[in-house]
Amino acid sequence: MRTMVLACALSFVVTAAVGPSVIHWLRKMKFGQKILEDGPTWHMKKQNIPTMGGFMFIFGIAVSMLVAGLLTGVFYDGSTAASVTHYFAVFGLALLYGLVGFVDDYAKIKHKANAGLTPLQKLVLQIVVAAVFISMLRLFGNARPDVYLPFLDITLTLPWPAFVLFACFVIVGCDNAVNLTDGIDGLAASVTLPVAVFFALLAWKQQNLGATVFAAALAGGLLGFLIYNFNPAKVFMGDTGSLFLGGAVAGLAFACGMPVILVLVGFIYILETVSVILQVGYFKLTHGRRLFKMAPIHHHFEMCGWNEKQIVLTAAAVTAVLCIAAWQGVS
Repeated sequence: MRTMVLACALSFVVTAAVGPSVIHWLRKMKFGQKILEDGPTWHMKKQNIPTMGGFMFIFGIAVSMLVAGLLTGVFYDGSTAASVTHYFAVFGLALLYGLVGFVDDYAKIKHKANAGLTPLQKLVLQIVVAAVFISMLRLFGNARPDVYLPFLDITLTLPWPAFVLFACFVIVGCDNAVNLTDGIDGLAASVTLPVAVFFALLAWKQQNLGATVFAAALAGGLLGFLIYNFNPAKVFMGDTGSLFLGGAVAGLAFACGMPVILVLVGFIYILETVSVILQVGYFKLTHGRRLFKMAPIHHHFEMCGWNEKQIVLTAAAVTAVLCIAAWQGVS
């Protein structure tokens, strides 16, 4: 438990401390957000607010993991080989997805548009990274092709090829869902915070030191980032941050052997994604009619008169309650 608190506190302090410098640098480099032309009109006032702020919590998490890893012995304790693999593999997955997001962000800024990588380019990169991650868990982390069903206490064992396909679908789906959730000030960070706490406690219960340290550092980094990202935001995380978060959440789910639990703790992510799918499908079927006033669904609530703080706090509270419910299913 002390390790968890240490990792969280270190990440929070480092992220909060580097925040002003990162924001200043992003402004100096003119890395400003370009607002979608078909988004809510009142979002245009956010034009050119610095983006790629995900750098600050990625740095905070990295420093926290390094210091906590040295102090707790996770690097050199041979009795926790699988835990060490989880330590590096989950962070590596998140970091590579953050790199994909950075390339996407940079392309948008360079071309002064709201389109970076093509969907196919992004998808291929995400699938490759997910496949490498699962392979690492299999080779070095004692992973099994098991799918545990919480509440039912049933474990399904899949053939490895089927498990890899399942894992890639879940990881890539989670990554893109978190990316969609990052649409208003503080939403993605606030929703992911209770999810990170949930996985920190779950990994601690499983005595998975590597995943515990990473999840705790993730929670601390998000707390530090919200100082600057909560409405009214001084900086956005960009795809650099949101794709990192998606990889982090999915990676933790597989490191803890609980990918199905994402259906519950990641309900808001799924809701955001499903709202887009339904909106597009309904629009095509009805030749121009809309199911929601705007999608993803957080924009629908904005159009209904909710302010950003109400949406964010409600989504975070719903996620916290669902994380508590999920804990009952894994206890």
